[in-house]
Amino acid sequence: MAKLSLLSVAGMALLAPGVIFAQTASTSSGQTYPSKPIRLIVPFAAGGSPDITSRLVANELGRQMGQQVVVDNRAGAGGIIGTEMIARAAPDGYTLGYVAFPFATNPSIYAKLPYDSLGDFQFVSSMLAGLNLLAVSPSLPILSVKDLIEHARSNPDRLSYGSTGAGTSNTVSMELFKAMTGTRLLAISYKAVQQTITDVAAGRVDVFCDNMTSILPHAKAGRVRGIAVTALKRSPVIPELPTLDEAGVPGFELITWSGYMFPLRVPREIVMQLNVEINKALLTQIVQEKFAAVGYTPVGGTPEQFSEFIRAEMDKWGKVIKTAGIKAQ
Repeated sequence: MAKLSLLSVAGMALLAPGVIFAQTASTSSGQTYPSKPIRLIVPFAAGGSPDITSRLVANELGRQMGQQVVVDNRAGAGGIIGTEMIARAAPDGYTLGYVAFPFATNPSIYAKLPYDSLGDFQFVSSMLAGLNLLAVSPSLPILSVKDLIEHARSNPDRLSYGSTGAGTSNTVSMELFKAMTGTRLLAISYKAVQQTITDVAAGRVDVFCDNMTSILPHAKAGRVRGIAVTALKRSPVIPELPTLDEAGVPGFELITWSGYMFPLRVPREIVMQLNVEINKALLTQIVQEKFAAVGYTPVGGTPEQFSEFIRAEMDKWGKVIKTAGIKAQ
């Protein structure tokens, strides 16, 4: 599998030489870009982490460019509905798209997508990288990753984990865990993350491995028991928790990520101007502080770096999904 550590992703690279430079694009009519508000399609529901982080950066982009960046939430089908809208949008630079982890798993989860994941988009810039927190029900006699592995091996197919969709990071993280530890846990499907956490806290589901923003408050309050994080480096937000790599699953790594893309035929000069503005926004104090508070790392970098990263993620998680025997829908 491709080596895609949180550190290497972060090195993609905020402050990379040549990334930040002054540039102003013009449209085909000769107008300076942007001359009107930009719509940012976020293929996920309002109120969640994608919505919150994208709005934070959108505010900075609007301030920098003198035109509002308006977030348009188009949730549904694991991000597919909104992503199709991005692909079909006019390639004039006034529809920007948010892209995140499920984009890389959906080609392996769905037999047919209404867009070409690599052929219908121009990737503009990475926004952030994060990690998942592995948590168990407090009702279980499990205090560590080692305990979880031993308990699961002694009770095959008796422990359960929460899943909010076949291609979500909470599902593929647990399928990778099963493959790397030789354990057998049953997936229990949920429509919403919060309901999953409620059931883990109540002991109706045994394990959940989701992003820090969803689980961390519950782990700190003692409603669920955090036992590890999925990056190769401990999180400064909860440094007492080991990584899965150091806690008994060598080489285990899952990075959550998000960024921006345009429809395919947006002019290159507009792509590069947005890339510059996004990188500048990620360097602002408010973005860095807000991201750090929930365990996110601002990333940035060039369009080429982001495109290469997404291709590697598709390859990595496609193999995990195939190994897990998850059938295309």
